[in-house]
Amino acid sequence: MRNFHLPGRSTAYAMTAMAVTSSSQSTLAALDVLRHGGNAVDAAVTASAVLCVSEPHMTGIGGDCFVLIGRPDGKVEGLNGSGRSAIAANAEWLAQSGLTEITHDSIHAVTVPGAIDAWAKLLAKHGTMDLAQVLEPAIRLAEQGCPVGQRVAWDWARQTARLTRDEGARQHYLAGGRAPEAGEIMRYPALARTLRIIARDGRDGFYSGEVANDIVGHLKSRGSLLSGEDFAATEATWVEPISTDFAGFELLEIPPNGSGITALMALNALKHFDMASHAPDSVERRHLEIEAVKLAWVLRNRHVADADQAPAPLEDMLSAATGRQLAGLIRMDRAFDGPEAAIAMPRSDTVYLTVVDKDRLAVSFINSLYEDFGSGIVTPKTGVALQSRGAGFVTTPGHPNCIGPAKRPLHTIIPAMVRAQGRIAMSFGVMGGDYQPMGHTAMMLNRYAYGMDPQQAIDFPRVLFKLGVVGIEEGIGDAVAEGLSARGHRIERVRKPWGGGQAIAIDHDSGILIGGSDPRKDGLALGY
Repeated sequence: MRNFHLPGRSTAYAMTAMAVTSSSQSTLAALDVLRHGGNAVDAAVTASAVLCVSEPHMTGIGGDCFVLIGRPDGKVEGLNGSGRSAIAANAEWLAQSGLTEITHDSIHAVTVPGAIDAWAKLLAKHGTMDLAQVLEPAIRLAEQGCPVGQRVAWDWARQTARLTRDEGARQHYLAGGRAPEAGEIMRYPALARTLRIIARDGRDGFYSGEVANDIVGHLKSRGSLLSGEDFAATEATWVEPISTDFAGFELLEIPPNGSGITALMALNALKHFDMASHAPDSVERRHLEIEAVKLAWVLRNRHVADADQAPAPLEDMLSAATGRQLAGLIRMDRAFDGPEAAIAMPRSDTVYLTVVDKDRLAVSFINSLYEDFGSGIVTPKTGVALQSRGAGFVTTPGHPNCIGPAKRPLHTIIPAMVRAQGRIAMSFGVMGGDYQPMGHTAMMLNRYAYGMDPQQAIDFPRVLFKLGVVGIEEGIGDAVAEGLSARGHRIERVRKPWGGGQAIAIDHDSGILIGGSDPRKDGLALGY
């Protein structure tokens, strides 16, 4: 239980159903669906659509989607709703293009958005409502106006210069030539019209006809290879989750091209240390966590790609032998320098929400544009902000994740689900680009090594190793920072906090749902 002398959030409790998102409008919309007979899938898609309006820098219908569905019988299935590169993005084009990397602002960072097809597939298989019904709250907010949250405004203001460079972005996201302030009401009539077309015509209303033609025409005028054929062929795919056991709980993730395997490998290494013997805020805990994820990251970068075109060696990557190997490379007294050279090749920014309904159907759902406002390209007519997921590709021929025809890039977005004794124990996710595998690792430690409730586990201060530097939040004390530095970690205090998480735990004995929502964002957990 938290210290009531200090600022903080109490854990949310409910008996019937619960929704947790990073936006109050989204959580309320999901709860309305649940209270009026919809199930967790209906509520989750409704919430995601509302987030496209209330957090437009983080997500949109021009982005991608990954989902884990935890059924009341404990079975879990995944949906990969990530889009693909152009069919024309072949080796000959790459050789002639002169590309050495694909940045977030590159026209080739725009891949076909996969979210709308994923939403339609989710509703068709598991929902009780159709697209027209679940899109109505988002359409109403886009037309009538949505107040901008504090964190959203803070992030938005830092994108002004980037948005100014694009005609559609200026038109739809810089009212009066500036970013909105907290509490200011924003309206999106073009997006509302596009959503109405999708509500009327279903997924084809986005992937063919006037919306697709407008998006493709706008992109082609900027040099994109994407075509109407690429849009029409888009299809989300059902996948079998991958998992590992930790502290008596099973963590399930979406397989590659998602990065969830990174967290699984890190936990497999941490199994070889007595994590509970180190205090949750100790130098030792932080050091081990950083080193395990750092080493797992090497294998992710080498192998994670579109599984249809370059299958990763999952069995080797998740094996006990690989876990022991990674653990054996970790020294308690010194940070690992140059992990890429030590690991032999095996044999071969985003929104997150979660909903659990009265039947204990659990949905772990993440939808993203990648960079803030994605590629920074917004179609003037249809008002669709287009993602930058193609920045996840590399341009090295022969690499599993090299851009290629109709290929999915490596993805950072990773929903998670926890199972224990054959039943769903928790649905959670931690958004935030490259932070996500570290976030999942930290959540599992906080919950199951240190016994924190979902809100405490989310609130706990965060660290991340990236590009040779360990970025630490303000909540990390000076003693820990100095202790990490003494072990050879290069420490920097970050201005922008790491990610934002949401979680719902299910206590099957009491029947209670236990929710936590990240104070680093503008959302909340609500249930009834």
